[in-house]
Amino acid sequence: MAEERRGRRPTRIILVRHGESQGNVDSNTYCSIADSKIRLTETGIMQAEACGEEIRALIEKDGNSDWRVHFYVSPHQRALSTLKEIGRAFSKQHILGVREEPRIREQDFGNFQQQEQMKLVKGIRSRFGRFFYRFPEGESAADVFDRVTSFLESLWRDIDMNRLNRDVGNKSADLNLVIVSHGVTMRVFLMRWFKWTTEQFELLNNPHNCEVRVMQLAKGGEYSLLVHHTREELVQWGLSPAMIADQEWRKSAVRGQWNDQWPWTGTSFFDHFGEKKDEDSSEESSANHTPVNGNGPCHKTTTAACENRRTPLDLIDTDFS
Repeated sequence: MAEERRGRRPTRIILVRHGESQGNVDSNTYCSIADSKIRLTETGIMQAEACGEEIRALIEKDGNSDWRVHFYVSPHQRALSTLKEIGRAFSKQHILGVREEPRIREQDFGNFQQQEQMKLVKGIRSRFGRFFYRFPEGESAADVFDRVTSFLESLWRDIDMNRLNRDVGNKSADLNLVIVSHGVTMRVFLMRWFKWTTEQFELLNNPHNCEVRVMQLAKGGEYSLLVHHTREELVQWGLSPAMIADQEWRKSAVRGQWNDQWPWTGTSFFDHFGEKKDEDSSEESSANHTPVNGNGPCHKTTTAACENRRTPLDLIDTDFS
């Protein structure tokens, strides 16, 4: 059963931002129209139709004609309209289904927005931090993180119980999930999936309208952005060198394997403190460690190397006086 479940894992999880909307062109739109009812512009409709062709082309690039696609979509009108245009690129025999999913909706910025007030509020958000700042009568990106986490739990249950693939007997079918959503939601989804930190989230640039992010299953069973995309693209999106190195590692990692070089998990988190000396260690062992900047012992490499080593704890202010 476990082997069958692994065989039904999606080949790709494709995140799509909606096409250009009225609110993207004129922010005053939010003052009189509810965010969920804002529509696409003519440009946005054309972007969405072209995006559908792009998605179909990348699915068919591997040469496998036996593929299926299942769509998840935000309930906001601009996302629903985007999916409608994307769907023109697919025949019904390739579409497994469509599910409207409120948990992947846009971040709630409040109700009807006042232009001058929003300028002030967004300035405060820049100082406070984009992830934790909660808009008055709205949400923070941290709130979006919580509901995206809930969505992912449901998504994996659907995959494990084979709810997304009606072709139960067809084990060769190439399953692709397409999630049509919003900029903040896409970034939070990737953050949650790849275990990025709140600081790393702050580095990310918002996707353009109808821009895609393709998480593709690598040979070892892990998903990576670098199976489909290039390192240059990831740099443009705002990923740091460490984040890109982790995506490279995922291309060859075996599913369930732990990345010991990822400094935000595992024991390397504590490298700031150096090596703890056992009570029964010899004097010779003690001599092989040199204190650096009063932070405790450090492996005997070079003083410069120890001083240049950076971990997440270097970012924490430890002066509590």
